[in-house]
Amino acid sequence: MKVILHEMSWIEAEESLTESDVVIIPVGSNEQHGPQNPLGTDHLIAKSIAEETAKKAGVTCLQVVPFGVSSHHKQFWGTIFVSSNVFKDYVKDVCLSLSYYGVKKIVIVNGHGGNLCALMEMARELRDLGIFISVFQWWNAANRLLPDLFKSGEKGHAAAMETSVNLALHPDIVNMSVAVDEETHKHAVKTEGVTLPLSTIDETSSGVFGVSTTASAEKGAEVFEAVVDKLVEHVNLLKESGVKSLMQKPRA
Repeated sequence: MKVILHEMSWIEAEESLTESDVVIIPVGSNEQHGPQNPLGTDHLIAKSIAEETAKKAGVTCLQVVPFGVSSHHKQFWGTIFVSSNVFKDYVKDVCLSLSYYGVKKIVIVNGHGGNLCALMEMARELRDLGIFISVFQWWNAANRLLPDLFKSGEKGHAAAMETSVNLALHPDIVNMSVAVDEETHKHAVKTEGVTLPLSTIDETSSGVFGVSTTASAEKGAEVFEAVVDKLVEHVNLLKESGVKSLMQKPRA
């Protein structure tokens, strides 16, 4: 049975969306990931995780939303970004389209951390409308599930963990011969407890946050398998949960 929506006919889509009350939407970004990784890293990884999860859990998966909230990477060539409001409204309309067909449980596989605030704001708005949205971020799951697989300096943006997953999934578009390690720069006015509106280039000239040269496809495959299994577990829990139990509680 097909699980990828855009590969289905409308008749097959009716069957799929009627049989399962959970749908997965992968979202990401098109932004720099150091000299070694493709610009599409975030949406390519999200797409792979979402589609593999859909196959294992037997639910429908939509095509990936490739552009995200990435203006902080804009000084690096090829980064394509949209505003937080545009991103939120676009994904919200996609969810509302699914709701028209009776889908009330949606899992968003988010490949880019910069999207999270917009996604959570949207999720709260849709919960008020009877649609339950959960957001899955693979690197958070990997850090919990495999805490010792990578050192601290290997877990940053475009560093070894992210590059390793790319090597496992898309080795033909990763160029390890130009991989670099770079310690991030501390801004002159940065102190504990302060958040600054910095761009990536304020902190790293290569786009890499930490160590990327130690990446390996073997470790990436281990991460991919672990996070997919965990997401399948979440999808199965959603299947078993009644929609009413997931909605907003009444006033106290």
